[in-house]
Amino acid sequence: MAMDRDSKIFIAGHTGLVGAAVQRRLESEGFGNLLVRAHPELDLTRQREVEDFFRQEKPEYVFLCAARVGGILANATYPAEFIYDNIMIAANVIHAGFRFGVKKLLNLGSSCIYPKLAPQPLKEEHLLTGILESTNEPYAIAKIAAIKLCRYYNTQYGTNFLSVMPTNLYGPHDNFDLETSHVLPALIRRFYEAKRSSASQVTLWGTGGPLREFLYVDDLADACVHLMKNYDAKSIGEFINVGTGNDIAIRDLAEMVSRIAGYGGKVLWDSGKPDGTPQKLLDISRILATGWSPSTGLAEGIERTFQWYVEERRRELARHE
Repeated sequence: MAMDRDSKIFIAGHTGLVGAAVQRRLESEGFGNLLVRAHPELDLTRQREVEDFFRQEKPEYVFLCAARVGGILANATYPAEFIYDNIMIAANVIHAGFRFGVKKLLNLGSSCIYPKLAPQPLKEEHLLTGILESTNEPYAIAKIAAIKLCRYYNTQYGTNFLSVMPTNLYGPHDNFDLETSHVLPALIRRFYEAKRSSASQVTLWGTGGPLREFLYVDDLADACVHLMKNYDAKSIGEFINVGTGNDIAIRDLAEMVSRIAGYGGKVLWDSGKPDGTPQKLLDISRILATGWSPSTGLAEGIERTFQWYVEERRRELARHE
């Protein structure tokens, strides 16, 4: 039976970037039986808590969006937390999904699962064909483990657990903390603060040369709901890429964010800091073949995200007045 508006749907990680977008998407389509729990109510790294929740609530469909995420600095600072938390979240939710009869589960991964020097664009079959990028290896290993958990539960138990690998994401509800954020939200915050303080220059990490692909998070949510409604794990394979099929140099991205923020100062690059993987562009031919395609251009998405961030900061400042 297909997921319908009365289905009981658990969104794990609904306060995060992806989970919030999936919730927005489901609500906009009239799905009204949504289960959400904040971290203080349900710690997904604790097996007993997760199994008690599944036993009590019996969700029919699960969007596994919860994860500990961050950029190069966060991955370097907290490697143990990145591998432990993400493995535990995946193992607990996927196993509980099997034990308590979930009809379909969608596991969200990341494009960092691919080898550092894999051919571009990255095809699903490139998984485990080379060495991972060292700056996010703990996170990548946890996400690969989640893919394999879904695959082998499907193989052994006949479950219907899908895995989706999105490219770099951005949008409302992103993490804008400069120590733990990814590159795009970090740029938005840096240029916002530089404009407010009238700073004469902004110094950014690396050379600005690496190429990155960015997907607006509401487009990913659209793809996830599309797959959950219309496709089974056996029809999409072990996992499926979701992206835009286009990338941009970090230097050009910084110029775009600077322009949208209205910042007029200089942008300098600290080439002594790491760049990370030189290029990460996904081959999205499989997802395109299902009839889905992204609808939000990069400049449009950054403009929306920047305006959301500005409004959040205004509200935050008003609360402290």
